[in-house]
Amino acid sequence: MVTFLAGGTGTPKLLDGADRVFDSAETTVVANTGDDVELGGHLVCPDVDTVLFNEGGVLDTETWWGVDGDTTATHEELHRLADAAGLDSGPRYLNDEAQTAGRDIARWRRFSGVAEFMRIGDRDRAVHVTRTSLLDEGHSLTEATRTLAAAFDLEIGLLPMSDDPVATIVHTSEGPMHFQEFWVHRRAEPEVLDVEFRGSETAEPTPAVLDALDDPVVVGPSNPVTSLGPMLAMDAFADALASTRVVAVSPFVEDEVFSGPAADLMAGVGRDPSTAGVADAYPFADAFVLDADDGTDLDRPVVRTDTEIGGPDDAERVARAAKRALEAVD
Repeated sequence: MVTFLAGGTGTPKLLDGADRVFDSAETTVVANTGDDVELGGHLVCPDVDTVLFNEGGVLDTETWWGVDGDTTATHEELHRLADAAGLDSGPRYLNDEAQTAGRDIARWRRFSGVAEFMRIGDRDRAVHVTRTSLLDEGHSLTEATRTLAAAFDLEIGLLPMSDDPVATIVHTSEGPMHFQEFWVHRRAEPEVLDVEFRGSETAEPTPAVLDALDDPVVVGPSNPVTSLGPMLAMDAFADALASTRVVAVSPFVEDEVFSGPAADLMAGVGRDPSTAGVADAYPFADAFVLDADDGTDLDRPVVRTDTEIGGPDDAERVARAAKRALEAVD
């Protein structure tokens, strides 16, 4: 049995070859939900869906977002209507009162669907409509995710990190903004001053997540701040990691990050943007997988390999290194 913690694209890429190393039927993935948004009334769970679509064999692996070959007729019509009506096309974050009205899971993450700022494909949208409708019927996010996983015939177990809302809010030189606005719309351009995980003080991991964290855990090469940070901000989640076997794959090679805004975000929260900074952020990790060119000296066991993941063979290599690291702390 093994559990992967997933956010962004780093861990899903690792999962591309992990099934050659770990039995899929005994693998659970716990996905970050701090990046979720309610867009036009539909709950979008980007990190859950990247795993859902990838493991279901339909992910667009050019963008690592959405369904391969999807059409975008609804998205385009939303923009045509907004343009024809003279409406602003930027992210339309709803007002404070609207943020806490309606379904609890969407708190602090609610955007208008007018000229939606995230490109949502038509088949992709059907997933969000189904998920949101299941929530409105009274199902939990965990239950809705299991239903969708069955529809995509997943062999692995897929769990959201919590059934409670946690919103990643990036405080920038231009004011606070939801992570998706910062990353998708603003392309991570504003200077990061801090990152807040709103709602984490009352959110709890589900019993299913806590059960999964009893098994050995692999933290993939995901962003330590916005992919793992929302999970670690829940005290019970962090406590569970401290009492189980954990191996982490660094998304850095010394002070060079493979992709994404991890370096700026780590600097913004006062951590060194490097492998050493990742180790400081993960005191619960018993061992690390580092790139062969990463000479960082850590106070924990290290397995080195080429950690760049360009396809399933690369992913298998890194997954085997993670398995060796787990065995080193058995």
